[in-house]
Amino acid sequence: MIPGDVVELPVTVVICAYTMRRWETISAGIDSVLGQRPRPAQVLLVVDHNADLARRARDELPGVEVLESAEPQGLSGARNAGLKAAKHPVTAFLDDDARARPGWLASLVRPYERGDIVATGGRVEPWWPKGRPSWFPREFDWVVGCSYVGLPADGGIVRNPIGASMSLQTQLALDVGGFDTGVGRVANRPAGCEETELSIRLAAARPGAAIYYTTESVVDHHVSADRVRYGYFVRRCWHEGLSKASVVQLSGASAGLERERRQAAVVIPRAFARELGELLRGHLFALPRMAVTASGLAVTAAGYATGRVKHMTGKA
Repeated sequence: MIPGDVVELPVTVVICAYTMRRWETISAGIDSVLGQRPRPAQVLLVVDHNADLARRARDELPGVEVLESAEPQGLSGARNAGLKAAKHPVTAFLDDDARARPGWLASLVRPYERGDIVATGGRVEPWWPKGRPSWFPREFDWVVGCSYVGLPADGGIVRNPIGASMSLQTQLALDVGGFDTGVGRVANRPAGCEETELSIRLAAARPGAAIYYTTESVVDHHVSADRVRYGYFVRRCWHEGLSKASVVQLSGASAGLERERRQAAVVIPRAFARELGELLRGHLFALPRMAVTASGLAVTAAGYATGRVKHMTGKA
């Protein structure tokens, strides 16, 4: 029960979980949500087809509603189950391996005061297991589900939020059909873009509607050791390209590639120029960062091209 002297925000917070292996980060994330001031009016843990995890959550996590998803397996289906069970006008999502900093929720929903905002996203900081790898370019922090160079440094209008920390107008999200279960992550398959595709539909549903990225709302996103490997980097880039092809198939290239065009034409060239300067100053780790940036761009583009061919031939 929430004490009477604690002010509540009329917000539902949803955390989707699928594996017992993340129990510690799930528990920490829920504690960080329950510690928000003001507190959310409803906290939902949506368990994606894992009865053992649901039982343990009911036994050990007081103050949280545990819901077993009956939607198609995967993150999109679990998020839809959360949207349907939400009782409040705004639904916020936090990943099961993320921890919200104080003020996260209040800052995440504040942009709705503008009147034209249909969804928001917050800043997602990587929580590296042993410090940031020297070879990992910041322009590719999206690979580990975090904010990256290319987003508005001081916040602003964006095409889509990062799924680890975002909020949506609940009823509008339901009205436009929720998350497309044909897009996004299922278990360990490193796909994505489900929030991108839904965001495009949300913005199109109302004239003048916008999505706001606020840097004042911050979460720390745990990066597991298996994701701090070049092999995972390549796999994630490949699947991002495939997922982007699905988004373009559903939403068109204009909206589906808006951010990616700017990254390729502006942000990545700036990164190469910066790293070249670092290399000339004797910082040798700039060279592997340049190589990783080039390979990430190439692999993502190859994944996208493969996905487009599959869609055009009906094999997707």
